Formats: sequence, structure tokens, C-alpha cells
Amino acid sequence: MAVSNIKRVKSSEIELKDRLVSIQRVAKVTKGGRTFSFSAIVVVGDENGIVGYGLGKAKEVTEAITKGIDDAKKNLIKVPIIKGTVPHEQHGKFSGGRVLIKPAVDGTGVLAGGAMRAVLESAGIKDVLAKSLGSSNPHNVVKATVDALVKLRDAYTVAQNRGVDLNKVFNG
Repeated sequence: MAVSNIKRVKSSEIELKDRLVSIQRVAKVTKGGRTFSFSAIVVVGDENGIVGYGLGKAKEVTEAITKGIDDAKKNLIKVPIIKGTVPHEQHGKFSGGRVLIKPAVDGTGVLAGGAMRAVLESAGIKDVLAKSLGSSNPHNVVKATVDALVKLRDAYTVAQNRGVDLNKVFNG
């Protein structure tokens, strides 16, 4: 993943909506018995091309969610969206989680499951075909989906990187 491709965004400038993807109860076994804590993975976005994810861990569920939201606001990225869909097909990978994201025709909707749906809808993508190919672990699926979204480039960015006119990108 190219570092120059990530477009960081300040969270204070925009109104973000948060979505809880999953909560896990984690047990730590000690001499005195089991100690339970919770981990929550949360996705935030403005539904207009900005999305981020975060992980929060705490003794209480509400604290874990709050920590996850704060972490997600620190990891926001800008996603190129053209006519409500992604500009091109893209694969994303993180650990065992692999995802495929394809552009779709207007009116298709978000055809994605669970964790991927939360990320794509928070980003503001209205029409997309998506498939989770590897692990179904929500942590890995969310991170793989964000990886795929980070790799997306619109035609203007490609033209700028190549140093050519926008028409040359389409017409060769």
C-alpha cells in the first residue's frame, strides 16, 4: 500500500456518523477466576467519501464503543466516488481477509455482507458489487475493505500522476 495514496482528513471539520460492526466479549483467566472485557470495532463516515475504522477495548461495552469511535476519527481516509459507485474494480487484503469491490450500475444498491456493508455505506457508496473472499472475521474484513478503498484512484488522479491530459487517460 503506497503511503502517498492515503488522503488523511481532519475529523473536527466534518459531521461523522458511527456504526458498530461487532462486539466481542474477551475473557482473561487469572488465579482469581475469569476477568471479562469487551472489544468493539466501529466504522465512522460522513457518507460523502470519508470513512475510518477503529478498535476500542474496555471493561464495559459503552466505554469500548466510545474508545472505538475516538480511534476511528483518528484514521479517516478520503475515497473517490463517481456517480455513487467506485471508479474501478479493486482487490483488498489484510491478513486472512480478502475482498473484491466492483463498480455497479445506478440503482443496484450495496451488495455486500456484514462488515463490508458498514464500511461501504459509511463511505457514501450507493451502488457497488462486493464480495468477501477470505476470512469472515469482521476485524480482517473491515481492514481489507479499507485497504481496497485506499487503493482506488479516480481518472483525474491518474492523469496527474502520469503528467498527461485527462482525455489521454481514456483515449490512450
